[in-house]
Amino acid sequence: MTESVLEAHDLAKSYGRGANRFDALKGVSLSINRGESLAIVGKSGSGKSTLMHLLALLDRPSSGRILLNGSDAASLAGATLNKARNQTFGFVFQQFFLMPNTSVLDNVILPLKIAGIGARTRKRQAMDALDALGLADKAKNNATDLSGGQKQRVVIARALVNNPSVIFADEPTGNLDSATGEVVEDILLDLNKERGITLVLVTHDPDLAERCDRSIHVRDGLIVTQEQYA
Repeated sequence: MTESVLEAHDLAKSYGRGANRFDALKGVSLSINRGESLAIVGKSGSGKSTLMHLLALLDRPSSGRILLNGSDAASLAGATLNKARNQTFGFVFQQFFLMPNTSVLDNVILPLKIAGIGARTRKRQAMDALDALGLADKAKNNATDLSGGQKQRVVIARALVNNPSVIFADEPTGNLDSATGEVVEDILLDLNKERGITLVLVTHDPDLAERCDRSIHVRDGLIVTQEQYA
């Protein structure tokens, strides 16, 4: 029996009021299975990033429900919400969001600091994550001095350091050339296959979507088609 890690039930999200109201999502239902790779595909403004932010508990829906491991996420708030998000999810964004004038190691350690992990343990876990991404020799480098591909690998190491069960990647290759982007795609998909991490990819790239197990296509705040690839 397939187990769902995330479920969305009739999600809607609106911004503004009256004549200025914009309905970013208009009633989306979706189940994400543990260990699968899912691409959320759509053009700019389609609602795909809004959907990812809701699934990742970075924002709350205007209506509808999200279940995380079978429990209603609406019951999570404050420190409890932050803890659940920190322990369950890793994030890879198009913008690297690396701390300037800070070492690669300190950037990767950040989620462990937030989680309250002791200094010795967090350094070991961060070095393990960097080693897995082939960046152990860059640990002391200034993170913002690296190449684009190296920066994105640092971001992936940071996403991995808490051993998440789900990684959300929002246009993870958008700032990279095609060759470097393909390397990053390979890393993310290998983590899904080899470690069983659920991968949710937001992309406008149909070729990347077809490398996933499944894709959903979002248009005007609605899921319009779904494709199963594996």
